[in-house]
Amino acid sequence: QFFSREMNIRAVERHDLETALRLALDRDEFLLHYQPQVDIATGRIVGVEALLRWQHPRKGIVFPSMFMDVAEETGLIDAIGLWVLRAACTQNRAWQDAGLPPLRMGVNISARQFDQPREFAKSVNRVLSSTGLDPAWLELEMTESVLWKTAEESIQVLRRLGKNGTRIAVDDFGTGYSSLSYLRAFPVDIIKVDQSFVSGLGKDPEDSAIVEAVVRMGQALRLQTVAEGVETAHHLIELRELDCDIAQGYHFARPAPADAVTPMLRAGRDWFKRA
Repeated sequence: QFFSREMNIRAVERHDLETALRLALDRDEFLLHYQPQVDIATGRIVGVEALLRWQHPRKGIVFPSMFMDVAEETGLIDAIGLWVLRAACTQNRAWQDAGLPPLRMGVNISARQFDQPREFAKSVNRVLSSTGLDPAWLELEMTESVLWKTAEESIQVLRRLGKNGTRIAVDDFGTGYSSLSYLRAFPVDIIKVDQSFVSGLGKDPEDSAIVEAVVRMGQALRLQTVAEGVETAHHLIELRELDCDIAQGYHFARPAPADAVTPMLRAGRDWFKRA
């Protein structure tokens, strides 16, 4: 049997999703939510991660996990990724123009976007130039798998971006190849400890050991460490004892639109008490 009704349903659903994604760009249906990144030592918000959302006309808010695979396979990720980069940099500059303290804007970069590293770098530079954002306030987040597969040309491109001030972060560290060789070869500034390990702090000795090892390695390599998925006060206490630099997660705030994040930024050091 080579065909079934279920196969037809899946094919139709995929086609509909692809068509809707193409229209979403034209109809400006995408939006960004921002999740604060908090300096553990001072309690201040020092950065945010830009997270894509799709305001679907019938389904409401749709998360990237529901459509990014199709976006990657169809090549739509290039246009969507460029929109995210531009929107995030525009918002960061708007916050600065409003007199708020400068902060880093983290933007996730997919493997497809980095297939042509030189063109990617040109796009980044064009966006920074058109938005007027200083490169120092942009952070490009890439997974281990993306970095591992890149060639020497990609390394040179990242180094040039780094020299201009843009920071490079390894996202979901510990879940991919976890080879120390790329940490030496690439101009990496930040490693983000995956939330699957952070969630086990205080419950799973192995997870605690992994988090400690990553933080200590980051310190030895002079890299900043960010813990993702911080959901409890106990997580924060353990991370503070480990001298982890930055925390991000529901314990502080869920991702929210810019107008909801702005009051947090205005509150300064007391933002968490008012959140």
